[in-house]
Amino acid sequence: MLRVEIALPLLTVLMMRKLLTAAIFLMAAVSFGRAQTATDTVLVMPFENTSDKAEFNWIGESFALSLSELLKLPSINVVPNSERKLVQQRLRIPLTTLPSVAASLKLARETNATLLITGKYNIVPAQGDTAATVNVIVKIIRVNEGRFLNEEMSDGRRITRDINLNDALGNLQTMQGQIAYQILYQRDKALPFSQNQMIESANKVPPRAFEAYTKGLLTPALEARENYFKNAIRLYSETTPEGTFSDAALELGHLYHNQRKFAEAVDHFERVVSAYQACRTSARSENRVSQCSDEGYAEASFYIGLIRWHQGNYEQALAVLRPLADDLKLTSVYNTLGAIAVQASRAEKKNETRAAALLNEGLGLLAKANESDPEGIDIRFNLGLAQFLAARLPEAAENLKAVIAVRPTDGEAYFVLSKILAGLNDQSAAAVDNQARTYLTLNNKYANLEKEWVKSKSFPDISLRVEQPQRREFVSIVLSRRTAAPVATAVNETENLLAQARTQFKSGNDDEAMTTLRRVLASEPMSAESYLILGKIHFRRGDLDQATSAFKTALFWDNRLVDAHISLGRIYLDKGDCLQVKNYSAAALEIAPENPEVLSLKRQAERCSK
Repeated sequence: MLRVEIALPLLTVLMMRKLLTAAIFLMAAVSFGRAQTATDTVLVMPFENTSDKAEFNWIGESFALSLSELLKLPSINVVPNSERKLVQQRLRIPLTTLPSVAASLKLARETNATLLITGKYNIVPAQGDTAATVNVIVKIIRVNEGRFLNEEMSDGRRITRDINLNDALGNLQTMQGQIAYQILYQRDKALPFSQNQMIESANKVPPRAFEAYTKGLLTPALEARENYFKNAIRLYSETTPEGTFSDAALELGHLYHNQRKFAEAVDHFERVVSAYQACRTSARSENRVSQCSDEGYAEASFYIGLIRWHQGNYEQALAVLRPLADDLKLTSVYNTLGAIAVQASRAEKKNETRAAALLNEGLGLLAKANESDPEGIDIRFNLGLAQFLAARLPEAAENLKAVIAVRPTDGEAYFVLSKILAGLNDQSAAAVDNQARTYLTLNNKYANLEKEWVKSKSFPDISLRVEQPQRREFVSIVLSRRTAAPVATAVNETENLLAQARTQFKSGNDDEAMTTLRRVLASEPMSAESYLILGKIHFRRGDLDQATSAFKTALFWDNRLVDAHISLGRIYLDKGDCLQVKNYSAAALEIAPENPEVLSLKRQAERCSK
């Protein structure tokens, strides 16, 4: 007991000391900004990995992200990483390779930067008891003059000096703080804050958590890798209970996804998405520009959508991916989302209007993918198949002929093309059908496809083709929604439509409500309430699978919707899945412990468990 009484005041003192240091640093930065007359705009490029160890490439991007944030002072503008990537794409400078100094200077001038920060680093891997080390050389270039920044010495001489640091990889954040300080010091020696204060600001992730994270990145053994990332998340939460170590959660999500542990993967990807949403909400409430991790959010969302698609949950997959469609500058994402929409259309047997809308959406997305990559054979196959389903036979034939020209042994392409040509009364249909017979002999596939075609005039066993993007492709993601607050007119229109949908639902006009909600989702695809009302409509109609999907999607975008938790609890109660009932009951209790419906579900969950 005595130890506890002593430890608590000590912890309080330490926390107060840290807060005081941060406050002093902030005040000093403001004073520094007021004292400065000249304002520089800084562009930080990812650093170059000069070692032959590609597993350390992430460090180069880490320098760009960290320094861009640390150098933000009242007298310095910093070009955001996302803006740099957008301009880089416009100038057709590849994002997957580091540009030369000349290309970097061109990029800097395009962004109106006055200072360009570039760097190189070399890695010495861990050996025995010696930890991995990193050696960094940083150069500061004055963009307008095209020369290195020089500093004035006490004797009046001006010299050019590189920043050269060497330290353990586990101290990467500390090195980034040191580099940021030295960049500022070379620019102006009258800094009102110390290097230690800058280092403390750089160490956003607790050192032990960051160390566990870096070890996880560098460990090939899957079990050890998993444990390192778990420890990193745990150690982070011990210091920041309300926060999420998104980088570690993203890596753990990928690790589980590769092992096909989809529930665990989705759980960790959703942590990344939730952290991003919390960051955006905080930025909006404080009326400031968001500096949240767009890339991590987009990557996590994409893989959640991919998992939901493979699970056959098309509605939730589309709900997760739609908000990314126009923001992700990735051809493979357009192709994936288009394929999901077409597949959802094929699976929709009850509502012809909805099936047609999904097919039309898929056609539009696949057309965008084809515009981005006219040589993409899988894209043209998907587009041809979708055009066939939409009865656009001449266009479908053109695309499938292009596929066969590149892949002359593609039996499925021959099969679909033969049916198209037959529909067009083309005399070559029989010859193309013979080619399909030739290349679809494995497992009697031609006979099975033909049997289904004669029966239903469809071929459900021919799947759309999707190649998921490599993780490195997400470096080219640019998200466009960066305004500090949404446009008032758009918000008002969305609120008006939602109010209309609520009234229509309460009046029992389900079809009208669904039409209104689709208008909402067309402009605001992350509208959690829209999916909540859709779920209630499906639930009232007895379509429990669609209801479940809609309620889960609503919770994906807003986990505080108690009605969605209650409804899902009741659905799983009807199915006899007591564990799920208990989970949703517990979640609802946490949100609204006095709600009568929540208490009723709690009692039902207790009886179900028995």
